[in-house]
Amino acid sequence: MKPARRTGAAPVRRRVASVLAGTVLAALAALGTCSPAAAATPPDTTRWFYHGRDYGSDALVNPLQLVVNGAFGILQLENRDPRLDHIDYANGARNVWMNLRDPFTSIRASGWRNFVGQELLPFSTTVRDARYWPNYTQHLIGGGMSWRMMKEWYTAHDYAHPTAWSLVTLGGYHFLNEVVENDGYVGRTTDPIADLEVFDPLGILLFSHPSVCAFFSRRLNMADWSYQPCIDPTTHALANNGQNFALKLPIGHTRWSLFDDYGVHSEGGLSYALGPGRGSISFGGGFSASDLVDLGNGERTVDLVPSGGLFYDRDNSLLASLSWSRHGREPVRVNLYPGWLKIAGWSPGMFVAENQRGKLAMGLNVAGQIPVGFAFQP
Repeated sequence: MKPARRTGAAPVRRRVASVLAGTVLAALAALGTCSPAAAATPPDTTRWFYHGRDYGSDALVNPLQLVVNGAFGILQLENRDPRLDHIDYANGARNVWMNLRDPFTSIRASGWRNFVGQELLPFSTTVRDARYWPNYTQHLIGGGMSWRMMKEWYTAHDYAHPTAWSLVTLGGYHFLNEVVENDGYVGRTTDPIADLEVFDPLGILLFSHPSVCAFFSRRLNMADWSYQPCIDPTTHALANNGQNFALKLPIGHTRWSLFDDYGVHSEGGLSYALGPGRGSISFGGGFSASDLVDLGNGERTVDLVPSGGLFYDRDNSLLASLSWSRHGREPVRVNLYPGWLKIAGWSPGMFVAENQRGKLAMGLNVAGQIPVGFAFQP
């Protein structure tokens, strides 16, 4: 039995080694855009994902808000403590770095076949084993799009070396995300290896090509529809946070489009364009992650529950949303983004949510001034 397992594992090891080597080359290629030799090439200043609008979700796009929404996304789950000062950052960082600096030992501990079949290749069909799903949706596509969006943000705000700044932002956000997820865990795990050493660099390389950006921006109308993160100053708990992406695929020459909004959830449905300058209404249903489930040996999955959402946007910048899930930290949530309501020329963002105990929480987000608003929770 053992010799047979060793023989079968060798080709798998070689395939994974090739993937990791290709990832390193992808990262070097992305970093190469910041080198003096690359400076002779005129920069691509096309705005695919950041448009600088002063209303809706687009008005809230900035590096700090991206980090807060993305790095602490797991705190949306019902069985995770949302208080920022209750996270063991030091242990989480040590554990993530231990696995990143010695990936092959961690992969052997999990098993090469498990790593390839559950983290890299989309072959598993069960929720328990399909850990590749967030790798493709949130790291490869979402991470690549976020990197490009941040590069456009830095360019629009006249930063020197916007590519380098965007790489630092995305790398810092995703590393912190793994730190928060590891928290108090000590041991081997392949999750940060797949995320940070495979899919993140590939996403950057993918969205370095204008044709890819054009497909997701012009054809699929991809946009960042993240929540408006707020912190409770009395408990230091984070509320209404989470990075979300929206996709719309037009159906022929009609006003209808196929629609999907996803983050720790995925709600597919339809979107209807009301007319020029009047925006669009979208609605969908699907599933949302409720609880984090520890499978042992550094492997985790999530419980899924039914969820749905109703959205109103203008120019693909989200102005209002109503989201619902059967369980979760905030089962019912309403977000009103800047531009929805103006008071004496002032247009804040706000949210109202019902928590698990049936009590209301609310928050205020001052767009363009501070990246995190203030929440008031019973």
